[in-house]
Amino acid sequence: MKNLFHQWWDGDVGYSFRTSPTAVFAALIALICLVCALFAPWIAPHNPFDLATLQLDNARLPPAWSVGGKSEYFLGTDDQGRDILSALMYGARISLAVGLASVVLSLFVGVSLGLLAGFLGGWVDGLLMRLCDVMLSFPAILVALLIAGVGRALFPNAHESLAFGVLIVSISLTGWVQYARTVRGSTMVERNKEYVQAARVTGVAPLRIMRKHVLPNVLGPVLVLATIQVATAIITEATLSFLGVGAPPTSPSLGTLIRVGNDYLFSGEWWITIFPGAMLVLIALSVNLLGDWLRDALNPRLR
Repeated sequence: MKNLFHQWWDGDVGYSFRTSPTAVFAALIALICLVCALFAPWIAPHNPFDLATLQLDNARLPPAWSVGGKSEYFLGTDDQGRDILSALMYGARISLAVGLASVVLSLFVGVSLGLLAGFLGGWVDGLLMRLCDVMLSFPAILVALLIAGVGRALFPNAHESLAFGVLIVSISLTGWVQYARTVRGSTMVERNKEYVQAARVTGVAPLRIMRKHVLPNVLGPVLVLATIQVATAIITEATLSFLGVGAPPTSPSLGTLIRVGNDYLFSGEWWITIFPGAMLVLIALSVNLLGDWLRDALNPRLR
């Protein structure tokens, strides 16, 4: 593992990262958000979801630097007396978990179908590409709303894990299409190259050729797309939660926190919605900047 890190750090991609202030800054912001989310139970000042510790007397307190604020609630509290800073850390855990899980699922489905379409061609390619066209004809957020709403209606008393599963599937249902089309185009180029023809002549099974030979050579664009799609998935999850069909109320994400604070935005309690919104923007912006850097770093024409 140490040798792999040194190879990456001393290679072209590592040099591009070290010499790009934007990439370093974006990676630092993303790392801080990730650490705060992963270690929220240990570093958060309060547990915002422990009802025994909530006090309604502390509801809607302003940030600590404002008049009426308390030092123990640095970013203020919401309408239930929950610490905003702690709620951001716990909410980011859910947003990041759902976003990453949906991207992994989309990546697995899209890459698999794209490899099959590009390598086999014929009616398989035609069928899968027409399916992609159908999926692209529907707005992604409407499809996610439909699936999430149907899942909530079918399982109104479902456990939180099932609710999150429905949310992840609803985001992934349209996310796989871009991976499939990207991998299909790259695979159609790779399948006619000499190393693939040589593997066919020696009797290597098609599935093994796709997995061992073609797949490693088409992952570059996929990694860039996956990085950018993480931000898109997080924003989609926040949108669904803001509309009330995302994360369950007992485990609010950043979108749920923004929706709660939106009711108090024009009554003077701006911090309830501004800070969750800023956290969401920071996460999405840092991931997008990393995706843009990775796209340029992996493009041989820009080296």
